[in-house]
Amino acid sequence: MVNLAEVVGCCEPLVREPLSAAQSVELARVFKALGDPVRLRLLSLIASHEGGEACVCDLTGAFELSGPTISHHLKVLREAGLITGERRGTWVYYRVAPQVLQQLSDVLIPASAPVAEETSA
Repeated sequence: MVNLAEVVGCCEPLVREPLSAAQSVELARVFKALGDPVRLRLLSLIASHEGGEACVCDLTGAFELSGPTISHHLKVLREAGLITGERRGTWVYYRVAPQVLQQLSDVLIPASAPVAEETSA
């Protein structure tokens, strides 16, 4: 098991700054939406889908759940701001909201963690 104090150094703050009351309320809502395994998996399926978006028709087959249940979970993710949806004909296409994922990342990654460098091909 990794000792976090050894990784980030003794007595260094783990986060850049404390959350405000408003930030806490908003992030709690987002984390609550992600607290369900079906919703977490839906978000993962959408995020990893080719082109960065997924049709609801592509998502329902991954679960042994009814269409209305999948729609409910997608609604929760949408209301939490984690995904956006666009109707095209009879289908809705979902895309992950990268700015919300960045907010979660900012809270979860310690301030002293090394920043991953992007490599160009």
